[in-house]
Amino acid sequence: MTERFFPSKSSSGGGNRRRENLTLLSGPISSGKTSLLFQFALNVATASESNRVVFICHRKRIESNPPYLSQGIDPSSDVFNRIQMKYVDGDEGIRKYFAAFHLHIDLPSAVVIDDFDDYFTQLNSKGTLMNSRARDMAMVRTLALCHNAILDANKKAACELVLSESNPGDSPRSLFIYKRWIPTIFTIKGDGDGSFLLRSNGSSSEKSAKYSIALQYLILEEIVDG
Repeated sequence: MTERFFPSKSSSGGGNRRRENLTLLSGPISSGKTSLLFQFALNVATASESNRVVFICHRKRIESNPPYLSQGIDPSSDVFNRIQMKYVDGDEGIRKYFAAFHLHIDLPSAVVIDDFDDYFTQLNSKGTLMNSRARDMAMVRTLALCHNAILDANKKAACELVLSESNPGDSPRSLFIYKRWIPTIFTIKGDGDGSFLLRSNGSSSEKSAKYSIALQYLILEEIVDG
């Protein structure tokens, strides 16, 4: 399943095969998570001209650190028109979006939320920094809403949600919360030579992907057995 975060070898629409409805991508800062998410969005949008992707992120952050594209991708391609950038500053904006998700006449094929955890380390609506309990409760409310919205959407058409979060260790900081709502979790670890290893958390049978973001490109080096 790691292959879906890298350029597809064929244009036969492999991105149309929905494997999971909800996925988390967890890894250290500067490990290329945004680039992996954007490549995933490109794969979904490329699979069919009817596919659309909503990419939720912080505007200032993505403008200062844009995702690296894979080599050979034309940045002027029309496929980028099928990826809608939605700039959200706080967790309330995410909840509002998914609370009205069932009202969309034309549902996206996928929704991506970059740096999901960062929406819960910011100042809340009262201008104060959330403590750990308030942060966890806000995450639970938001994840529950996202989960229910995506499951309801899949009764009408295939729709997938992929989140990313940064962690300083070997697993997501709020793994016990994520596991309740997200069945598929991928983790990223440094490989010691400037490369990174993307693998499915808790599954030794899945293949892992070794990649780098050298020369400001997302480069898949090899797919290895988990």
